[in-house]
Amino acid sequence: MATYTITDLAKEFDITPRAIRFYEDQGLISPSREGPSGRNRVYSARERTHLKLTLRGKRLGLSLSEIKHLVTMYDSPKDTEVQLKSFLDVLAKHRASLEQQREDIEVMLDEITAHEEESQRLLEIVNKAKVSA
Repeated sequence: MATYTITDLAKEFDITPRAIRFYEDQGLISPSREGPSGRNRVYSARERTHLKLTLRGKRLGLSLSEIKHLVTMYDSPKDTEVQLKSFLDVLAKHRASLEQQREDIEVMLDEITAHEEESQRLLEIVNKAKVSA
């Protein structure tokens, strides 16, 4: 069975060993320990998959608790229907949140445009007044 060091995984996923240790602290991955005083972390294929799922969840913008829930489901007995429904629920909630953020950004951009136009109009009035004076 393949095993990986923290350096192997850091290189493969282009992240720092510190990030991997953080995910370990959060309970998302649990490497075994070898060597003197259990100093060396050894990651199994299962832990590599957990890290991959964690990073995929982060790219989707999921919270660590949402990722942990999904990773935990990955380890549970394979009831694909329950897992897929749960994943779809998480994605739907995340989509709704992102759509609300997009709507809020559109409103803010419209307000900025209105302020820019008004400021430009006022600047033109000021400049015309200078020329007339």
